[in-house]
Amino acid sequence: MLCELETDKATMELNAEQAGILKIVAAEGSTVPVGALVATIESFSSASAIATSAPASGPAAVLVQGAFPASDAASVAAPASVAAPASVAAPASVAAPASVSGATSALGGVTKPAPTSTPTFSDKSVQLSQPSGPQRRERMSQLRKTIARRLVAVKNETAMLTTFNEVNMGPLMEMRSRYKDSFKEKYGVGLGFMSLFSKAVCLSMKEFPVINASIDGDELVYHDYMDLSIAVSAPRGLMVPVIRGADRLALYEIEKEIARLAAKAREGTLSVDEMAGGTFTITNGGVFGSMLSTPIINAPQSAILGMHNILERPIALHGQVVIRPMMYLALSYDHRIIDGKDSVSFLVKVKEYLEDPYRMLIEI
Repeated sequence: MLCELETDKATMELNAEQAGILKIVAAEGSTVPVGALVATIESFSSASAIATSAPASGPAAVLVQGAFPASDAASVAAPASVAAPASVAAPASVAAPASVSGATSALGGVTKPAPTSTPTFSDKSVQLSQPSGPQRRERMSQLRKTIARRLVAVKNETAMLTTFNEVNMGPLMEMRSRYKDSFKEKYGVGLGFMSLFSKAVCLSMKEFPVINASIDGDELVYHDYMDLSIAVSAPRGLMVPVIRGADRLALYEIEKEIARLAAKAREGTLSVDEMAGGTFTITNGGVFGSMLSTPIINAPQSAILGMHNILERPIALHGQVVIRPMMYLALSYDHRIIDGKDSVSFLVKVKEYLEDPYRMLIEI
């Protein structure tokens, strides 16, 4: 592996296609367009070639083709150049639209990124406040910069509002506990909450299609399909792969797709296509202990459902105070397209399906 290629949408590894001496062309941290030269690989000469000073056979080009859209560009960080032997063949070019972050390993590859030097503060107010300990600075990745830019844009460009409800998770947990062993034995995958929430969302959106719509200029676009974006925490940041046609999938098919996409997100191998085109997003902050939050819309979508942790709380049920496992739900939506009536009614419908999960199996 020579380096990592990173744009604001995806990251992939660039591997050498031949042995040789790596020479870096693109400077660390520079931004390059698609097809730009990042480095060259000079192949080793044979013993006879060294003796006669004749060049070895020409090397094959090492290119990145079809990895990123033509509009992408990214910052590049590369290892220091490696001294070449006296006689080498013509170099193989390595072209990539990518961010190659790191320092040189013993083999000339790229390892972890080195922190940038600490800049001098120019703001007088900052100079007056001296840090009480050491500091370190790291260059923001293309992914992190894109996340920051898009989140600010959503807050500024949409009329975002959040509505809340709570769900008694007891019936869902009982059903899951009852069938999880036989489910895994039959389908080879566990029965988790995410597939059940996905099913409840899809069924509810059939009654409230505006939740699955989006704005395109002066037009409302109603999607007659449901591609669910599932937020996944990955080492490089938040990734949002898409389950295509979730409304047409059985629970086990949704579980298998979630497992596949989550594994690729953790490995950093998700493609751009696997993260593009969702129509609605589900995010689960509860896995980290979040009790309540207001999730931010994943533009250009119009709504996002936030799941949270499950806590036993006292509630009033049939005139009695009882303890039940409860979860808060949050639906953030773009008020430009979704009215309060539809947003609240949609969330209530999701709640009804989750509190009576067997309804989802017969879709009533």
